[in-house]
Amino acid sequence: MTRVYQTFPVDDINLLKEQMLNWADQFNICCFLDNHQYESNLNSYECLLGAGTTQIFKLGKDFFSSLAAFDQSNKDWIFGHFNYDVKNFIEEGLTSRHPDGIGFPDCFLFVPQVVLQLTEQALSIGVINKTPLSVYEEIIGTVPDYCPLTRVPIRAKLSREEYLSGVKQLIEHLKRGDCYEVNFCQEFFANASIDPLLTYLKLGQVSPNPFSAFYKLDDKYLLCSSPERYIKKNGDLIISQPIKGTRRRDGSNEADNFNRQQLFKSKKERSENVMVVDLVRNDLSKIAVEGSVQVDELFGVYSFPNVHQMISTVSGKIKSNVSFADVLKSTFPMGSMTGAPKRRVMELIEKYERTKRGIFSGTIGYISPQKDYDFNVVIRSIMYNKESNYISYQTGSAITFYSDPKAEYEECLLKAEAIKDVLAG
Repeated sequence: MTRVYQTFPVDDINLLKEQMLNWADQFNICCFLDNHQYESNLNSYECLLGAGTTQIFKLGKDFFSSLAAFDQSNKDWIFGHFNYDVKNFIEEGLTSRHPDGIGFPDCFLFVPQVVLQLTEQALSIGVINKTPLSVYEEIIGTVPDYCPLTRVPIRAKLSREEYLSGVKQLIEHLKRGDCYEVNFCQEFFANASIDPLLTYLKLGQVSPNPFSAFYKLDDKYLLCSSPERYIKKNGDLIISQPIKGTRRRDGSNEADNFNRQQLFKSKKERSENVMVVDLVRNDLSKIAVEGSVQVDELFGVYSFPNVHQMISTVSGKIKSNVSFADVLKSTFPMGSMTGAPKRRVMELIEKYERTKRGIFSGTIGYISPQKDYDFNVVIRSIMYNKESNYISYQTGSAITFYSDPKAEYEECLLKAEAIKDVLAG
């Protein structure tokens, strides 16, 4: 099947994005990836959307060999996700036995019927068995129809005291030398009905971030406002941008600049960041040309609507015979959501957390026909199961020897403020 493309001019990019989303919601499966107009020479698209399916990935006897075969046999666009729990296919003996109220499969990939590539100036529509013009007319003729937002009563899976106790126990593991850093997460949840589209749009207004996504998989939804890139390939360049280090934004310029400087100077945040950078360097070295892995930026502080984040950039030249499946096996789960050393902290995460992470701290993204790709880190996200009316979001922080349990708890709440505001109606 040959995909036919046509390009159309863009007048109002924000209106067009909303029309694209509403149009895509007619499909059982769609994936909308939005950069929210952040300027970066690393971003290939302002917005990318895959809707409908022509092929889906089916897991064979071996996860990574069947993934490689699916990727290599398709010379078209591929969209989809990998749950955090794919770790169990990478490290023998790891498990994920906690309850999961959402139910995303461990992995889902699909070749879409329609691909939309949006820039500030143009919308490119690629279709199979339709005409691009007919799709364009459907999109611009879409009239949004939302259910009103209502207040969603959120509950915590862990009490504050239970969370603090968990951090204290993890610090004891750190003192014994079991690990150097561990990412500890907790779940907040509710039983309620929401309009996924409107909730995603409101989240994008409150907290627009460069790796946002609206992802629909039948009755399961991911409403993602992530600031973090997991992995990107462009030609023979492979890039990862781990985040470690968070400070609150402030309405006063003076106070905001102070918070930003405090983040940059923080010994604790720098220690967390450099540990993850070392882990990412080690991961990339498995699939990169020897001597090519380098740290392009260390301790970069970037400002987002609600928080300042410390982001480092690590890159390398990928070996010519390395597949996407090889990269995933060598680098997943991302170090910013595990800690170090990876296997041991994933065992501790399973021991002390109470909820299966699922798609949270997993990744969603795309693979292009040229076999370039870009995948995010699924954080700052609302997960929703429409059939059961289960709503969930998870948030966490990096626990080190110097962690103050109360400060770590407050950091979890800070990271979830935008989500809490949206769900408050």
